[in-house]
Amino acid sequence: MDPTTTQDGGLRCAVFGASGGLGAAFTRLLAARDDVAQVHALARRALAPADKVIPHCFDLTDEASIAAACAGLGDRLDMVIVATGRLTRANGEGPEKSWRGLGADAMAELFAINAIGPALVGKHALPLLRRAERPVFAAISARVGSISDNRLGGWHSYRASKAALNMLVRNFAIEMGRLHPAAVVVSLHPGTVDTPLSRPFQRGVAPERLFTSEHSAACLLDVMSRLSPADSGKCFAWDGAEIPF
Repeated sequence: MDPTTTQDGGLRCAVFGASGGLGAAFTRLLAARDDVAQVHALARRALAPADKVIPHCFDLTDEASIAAACAGLGDRLDMVIVATGRLTRANGEGPEKSWRGLGADAMAELFAINAIGPALVGKHALPLLRRAERPVFAAISARVGSISDNRLGGWHSYRASKAALNMLVRNFAIEMGRLHPAAVVVSLHPGTVDTPLSRPFQRGVAPERLFTSEHSAACLLDVMSRLSPADSGKCFAWDGAEIPF
């Protein structure tokens, strides 16, 4: 039996950000799997119910909303995916190319979406992970959040907020290692996915490196299926390669 398979009718999964390109792909792919019993699809606006898919509403910038949504998920989750993120501001500004473009409001907005929101999801969702088997908590990060891999600079708020997310994931993994040694807590880099988030920045991306949401989500699900507790606290790319912090 695959180590992620439950003994009571299939996996119970939750996807936060299920209305986005990547989150929707995760939801569809998980719901299509024979070993999955339920997919809790969490988004700002409730999605239409579908086979195995249970919609929920939540606001990533409101902890009370996150807590209420998590309270409706049950306490035996096998997989939690936080597929939220923002590269530019809601008004379309950014990312900053120079320190001259930095502003407190822009930084606060990016940190709220890319680091604080996922951290609060972790606060309320990690305790719901199944106590047996090998549950997985994964947050979508980005290669540009790697400090040691930073060669170009720029994109200050996005880079810094994703680096903060990676640190939070590492912290969560250490704490879960004490409380729930079988759990896997990781951040994931999906590659360049053809979504509205990346569309203005695709000009220099080779065609073979521009992924559909389904391709990226399928690759990341495969990566997650092969992770062990020894991988907890790390960041992995769509091809399974570890990305140094």
